Amino acid sequence: MSAKSALILGVSGQDGALLSRFLLGRGYDVCGTSRDARADLPNLERIGVRDRVAMHTLATNDLPGMVGLLEKVAPHEIYALAGQSSVGLSFEQPVATFESIAVGTLNLLEAVRVLRLPARIFNAGSGECFGELTGPADEQAPFRPGSPYAVAKASAHWSVATYREAYGLFACTGFLFNHESPLRPERFVTRKIIAAACGIADGSGARLKLGNTGVVRDWGWAPEYVDAMWRMLQQEHPRDFVIATGRAHSLTDFVALAFEAVGLDWREHVDVDESLRRPTDIAYSVGDASNARAQLGWEAQRDLASIIAEMIKAQRAGAWSTQPDTP
Repeated sequence: MSAKSALILGVSGQDGALLSRFLLGRGYDVCGTSRDARADLPNLERIGVRDRVAMHTLATNDLPGMVGLLEKVAPHEIYALAGQSSVGLSFEQPVATFESIAVGTLNLLEAVRVLRLPARIFNAGSGECFGELTGPADEQAPFRPGSPYAVAKASAHWSVATYREAYGLFACTGFLFNHESPLRPERFVTRKIIAAACGIADGSGARLKLGNTGVVRDWGWAPEYVDAMWRMLQQEHPRDFVIATGRAHSLTDFVALAFEAVGLDWREHVDVDESLRRPTDIAYSVGDASNARAQLGWEAQRDLASIIAEMIKAQRAGAWSTQPDTP
């Protein structure tokens, strides 16, 4: 028996799969949930841990199902990573997004409270909660959510804070800014850019169409971010943290670096398509992870160029995820 056990809600997504590998490497027993545990789980297969994760079927908006699973598994640590993960898709599916994120998180907290489990809970928040920024956001920055996804993430955070303060749960939120890996789902613009750059370099003759390329984001390396999640649950007291690189890059920067890495000038292959703009979009979103560095000993290491290099390597090796957006 391992010293600790962990339950990862949404284990089949990018972060869930990477976290499962991380925890298994530290001797944990790992259980995971998916909406259909019998379905193919390509992310877990790809990183070589599918046979080491005990899978359970769970829809997070099913409170009785949540209670039954937690009573059966009784994990030491719970990582709430499930839910619709695309900001863009949330404009098309606002109700489903809110239910999968905000209601799902509330059901988890209530199940832990009712069962009086001593489990520690990590909630995957988002830098999107802070909305439009004028400088890097720390944990004290006000919320200005600008999408259904951000509204759902903000609501989940306040549920976590309330259950922590009112019921004494060890529950905390990590405000995760953008983070990438070869397990990134197809809908995300970063994968779209990488796939287009590699395809054009290989002679596809296609052109890449993008919306607002002037937006500024904080892109990190997803395997480093799951380390931060784990560190948050090892603290003596629960506390929320911003997890980010603190480095600002425009989407134009991302595109330029990706095309440069395959020997191309992006300006010769990219078109701006106004129809691809979101109903609302944040111009500047960058995080200040000073508290994570001081309290957790965590700091982002990879820069954007090296992240893009890893993504291009995976694209050319055919190692990209085929996992749907919602784990």
